[in-house]
Amino acid sequence: MAMETLLTINDAEFHCIRTLVYDRFGINLTDQKRSLVVGRLQKLLKDEGFGSFNDYYECVIRESSGSALDKLVNRISTNYTYFNREHDHFDFFVQEVLPALVAGLKKRNSRDLRVWSAGCSSGEEPYMLALLMLEYLGNDYGLWNGGGLATDISDQVLTKAKLGSYGDEQVSRIPPQLKYKYFSRQKDGSWLVNEALKKQVTFRRFNLMNKQFPFKSPFQVIFCRNVMIYFDSETREALVQRYYDSLEPGGYLFIGHSETLGRQQDAFEYVLPAVYKRR
Repeated sequence: MAMETLLTINDAEFHCIRTLVYDRFGINLTDQKRSLVVGRLQKLLKDEGFGSFNDYYECVIRESSGSALDKLVNRISTNYTYFNREHDHFDFFVQEVLPALVAGLKKRNSRDLRVWSAGCSSGEEPYMLALLMLEYLGNDYGLWNGGGLATDISDQVLTKAKLGSYGDEQVSRIPPQLKYKYFSRQKDGSWLVNEALKKQVTFRRFNLMNKQFPFKSPFQVIFCRNVMIYFDSETREALVQRYYDSLEPGGYLFIGHSETLGRQQDAFEYVLPAVYKRR
């Protein structure tokens, strides 16, 4: 039985692909990620009949619809997540953030509760946030413009998020009473988000590398967790500045525990690990 021949990537090919990914998506593929690039693209190149990484790169930059670029970022980016991940953030959101926001908005005679999950992957984070808002506001929820915006660069994960179907592992950390209230068990063993919860999340494809964000009103809460780990310091600092501009004064920014705000630290007040408040 003949062994399958694996394509190798030379310095010039790796440079072209890493530059393309950085320019379009801000993802910084360091030299240490070279083997990751080869491993994640190998099957794609084989299935589509490319003889080299250069042939593949030329195809991606020539293809005008953007679908080849979508496939590239889908393979390069990691979309592992689950419900209630880093649960201390969600506990703080319910116990401290929501009460303060609701009280503040009522004083302003506003019912516009704006929450953004940036880099939402397959939807676990924004559904969790919407679920918690539904639970907190209870019968008054209908009086609020609640729910949330969820964005990602990948059409592939957004399709999964809109479907709202998850395995046992993804939902295992949701308290049982909430799981059975907002999900239904399917014949194949999966868990499907119910329609009432689905309606509370708006999913959109959005590139965080856009120089200006198009939002007409600022958010009170932005979750951007485990996204900036892919960026270099310059890209990260520019993004944090755009988040600052997109938050109300006193609004909250949640980031991943392995991430940092960099030079923008002074623009935010530290609240607890990986949670900051816009000054």
